[in-house]
Amino acid sequence: MSTATERKAPGSELTPVKFSRLTRRGVLLGLSASQLITLGIGGLSLLAAFYGGAGMLLAYTAPVWLFAVVLTWVTIAGRPMVEWLPVACWWLWRTTGGQLLYRRRIVKPRPAGNLALPGDMARLREHLDPETGACMIHDPRQATLTVVCEVTHPAFVLLDPGEQQRRVTSWGRVLATACRSGRITTLQVLERTLPDSGSGLAEWWAEHGTDDGTWAATTYRELIERAGPAGERHATTISLSLDMKVAARQIRTAGGGIRGAAAVLRQEMSTLVAALRSADLTPSGWLGPGQVAVILRSAYDPAVAATLERHGRLGQELAAAGPVAVTETWGNLRTDSAWHTVLWVSEWPRSLVYPGFLAPVLLSTGIQRSVSLIYTPMRSDQAARDIRKKKVEHISDAAQRARIGQIEDAAQTA
Repeated sequence: MSTATERKAPGSELTPVKFSRLTRRGVLLGLSASQLITLGIGGLSLLAAFYGGAGMLLAYTAPVWLFAVVLTWVTIAGRPMVEWLPVACWWLWRTTGGQLLYRRRIVKPRPAGNLALPGDMARLREHLDPETGACMIHDPRQATLTVVCEVTHPAFVLLDPGEQQRRVTSWGRVLATACRSGRITTLQVLERTLPDSGSGLAEWWAEHGTDDGTWAATTYRELIERAGPAGERHATTISLSLDMKVAARQIRTAGGGIRGAAAVLRQEMSTLVAALRSADLTPSGWLGPGQVAVILRSAYDPAVAATLERHGRLGQELAAAGPVAVTETWGNLRTDSAWHTVLWVSEWPRSLVYPGFLAPVLLSTGIQRSVSLIYTPMRSDQAARDIRKKKVEHISDAAQRARIGQIEDAAQTA
């Protein structure tokens, strides 16, 4: 997340913010290591041609140094072409290996504790915490232990400006609390739209309605039955990931292994719950295996989401929560009954905006979507070191540009 500069809006209690420019650090003159390597290869070939007698050698080596220049400075979607090479090579490797298609073998049993997920997510393991009943997801490769909490809250856009500002400040305190220990690797806020099963409307009608057989009551009941499943509802979850490498000492003290990591993560869970309640957010409890299974299954197969919500224990098995079929292409992903595509917000707006500037995205209708904010906690001493490093790099780059006579443009000044 970028830092924001606050400015008081005249005549309003709600404070707009202006985000800073996205930092793009380089090794030298703003160029990354891969750009310097390709530029060096092109420069060496050009020098070899000059020292070898120039003339036809320049023409022979032209494809090398011209290709190096194109890879270094030509950008695609805001990234240099050389930085797309690893992505493209990995894609070609997976294509030739037939890893873009996944068909689950339904009759083949899964090992106990494994999540039935395709691709890299197949390595995830399940751990049921006996004290809290929470389902903890262990990633052995990344050495993380993750737990998910569902949170309910009032509609932010319907609050008055003063209340919105208070809640923004309270959320900042929640993030500061999560960053304090230094053992949390990521904190994710996921806001999803789900097809409404209509159970809420049906329960309200059963409790408050008067079904006396009249024309009005019959019409109202039929309207609820038809309109309920066609609606949408919003669900918000917060995922907390423990860095098992950073917390290795505390994990050993708590008994070691996954049980020790679960004990350390429980401390962070208690701290986060207290911070959420102080911010007037209502945590609905940590999700168990059945609830996590429903979320996974609904994400891969949205057509059955309303059915899973209406029928109690149906689909609440992690061993069967994964997709049956997955087809991956360069631009999208198809799983069971849904097509998926990802839009990545590469940079926050640089004009003055209010805290609810994402409302048009979050409140869009007609399509099921998920908006994810991933926070990487950083201790204050680490943040200070990072600021000093960025400042040194900025001064060094400015001195190097002045030495070679390069003019500093507006983007570098900003």
